[in-house]
Amino acid sequence: MDHVKHSAWYNAVMQYRKFQVSLSPQQNLLFGFATYASIGCLLLCIPVFQTQPVGWVDNLFTATSAISTTGLVTLSIADNYTWWGQAIILGLIQIGGVGYMTFTSFVMLSFKSNLTHWHQRVLNSEFSMPKGFRIQDFLRAVIVFTILIETLGAVALFIAFRDAGVEHNYAIWSSIFHSVSAFCTAGFGLYNNSFELFVDNVPVNLILSVLSIFGSLGFIVVTDFWNRVTQKTKAISYTTKIILLVTFTLSTAGTIMIYFFEPSIQHFSASTRWMVSFFQSMTALTTVGFNTVPLSGIVLPVLLVIVLLMYVGASPSGTGGGMKSTTFVALIAIMISRIRGKSNVTFLGKTIPLERMYVATSTFILYSSVLFVATFLLSVTESFSLEQILFETTSAIGTVGLSVGITSSLSAAGKLILVAVMFVGRLGVITFGLAILAKRKKIITKADEADLAV
Repeated sequence: MDHVKHSAWYNAVMQYRKFQVSLSPQQNLLFGFATYASIGCLLLCIPVFQTQPVGWVDNLFTATSAISTTGLVTLSIADNYTWWGQAIILGLIQIGGVGYMTFTSFVMLSFKSNLTHWHQRVLNSEFSMPKGFRIQDFLRAVIVFTILIETLGAVALFIAFRDAGVEHNYAIWSSIFHSVSAFCTAGFGLYNNSFELFVDNVPVNLILSVLSIFGSLGFIVVTDFWNRVTQKTKAISYTTKIILLVTFTLSTAGTIMIYFFEPSIQHFSASTRWMVSFFQSMTALTTVGFNTVPLSGIVLPVLLVIVLLMYVGASPSGTGGGMKSTTFVALIAIMISRIRGKSNVTFLGKTIPLERMYVATSTFILYSSVLFVATFLLSVTESFSLEQILFETTSAIGTVGLSVGITSSLSAAGKLILVAVMFVGRLGVITFGLAILAKRKKIITKADEADLAV
């Protein structure tokens, strides 16, 4: 009997393995993230993980928001889920942040096993990397850097929370939860008003900003600098230079515009106003989704600035979402080159490969199309203003998590629309399209081209 059971189990595992191998890399990612979201929803539906009854739609919304590292919530995480329920949400955030294939692949490498061709194909689809990056080095950098930064962040946050008067035991759990949430740019919090209570707390603002920026810059930057320090390479890559330039430029521009155009922060001191302005600019661009001032009352010009920052988003192969900073640069480069009548598309003296331009323009069109369709559908199912709906959908597809306060008031249909949008946002519009329609070709660069991961 035991032999029969063992044989049946083995056959089931082999059939599942054959099913996985039969899928394209993009279809594997879609199936993998959908599986985690479903499992998370089923677990959260178990009463023991709830402090009060929560409907399946809200549990699905929460699980999808966590695995997509978005942070939009229809109810209070602290008030509706037990510690174990919060731990499940944190686990989904961690998986969504570093990628569902990352941990298993790292374990294989730790035991000196080589990654299978199937693992490498899926990982190359999950992480957009420029030419010359070894997936093995990249995976080690991802895991080591994640553990290191999240641990240091938790310790630093514990000290900051303790000094701010947070109860000792709660400060421990709060520091761990928010360190992971910040680094994974998830935006989930255990405080019902995000970090509005810490609006003038410099250590908390600084720690959360550092964690979010490290996560959003992407593991390409981390791997690149590590290879440079260990002298595996002689210079940082073109992609890293672009990421750093765009992140600095947009975060600075956003900070200045919020500082001068948002009247609700004028009563703060100048130093606090700058801190609030930077934090809101940073939290939109990195897609971490925290806020230190209420967003429901911000003026329309600042609302549009935040929408633009959320739309562009973080960098490729990081924990953040959005259209991606490198895609934004590729589009600008295409526009400038066309205006100047150049035959090649260049940026900072480097020619961008044609295939990368195809990916960038396709991403822009698909991303904008999903955003338009979602905004249209929500305008049909909901009764909120256009700017509120546009803000919510931009936050969802960019996996940001910022809200002007309408999430909990959405209808069941509206919640399910955002569930789909968040899922597509985490998977990536191109990956989602390829999972449905086609397979991605290998990108080949010429000698005078500099590859740009988009």
